[in-house]
Amino acid sequence: MSKAKAQWIKENLKKGEQYAGILLGQDGQPDQHIILLPGEAESVTWKAAQAFAKKSGGELPTRREQSLLFANLKDEFQPRWYWSGEQHASFSDCAWRQYFDDGYQGYDYKSYQGRARAVRRLPI
Repeated sequence: MSKAKAQWIKENLKKGEQYAGILLGQDGQPDQHIILLPGEAESVTWKAAQAFAKKSGGELPTRREQSLLFANLKDEFQPRWYWSGEQHASFSDCAWRQYFDDGYQGYDYKSYQGRARAVRRLPI
């Protein structure tokens, strides 16, 4: 690891956090560093998953962020599905999820119980 990278990690990551990578901004939004927070919720509805993420000091990841997490930190997840922070645009009773065994993204009813992890973002 380079000295610069080690210094950045020391200055920006808290205990138990893991650096996932950079997500490029869309539609004029800034690029962001994505950081996976420690801890996991099991058997939670989408609403409870959001509350877990907020209590953890972060938010549920977007679908794009989940793709980055799958690419770079797949081993930090159970081979199950995890809630994203995105509702389905056409079905307000549903939200998106990511499987961390094969990378598939789909959607389910918000009342279903799944797993959740939280992220925080640092604008670049």
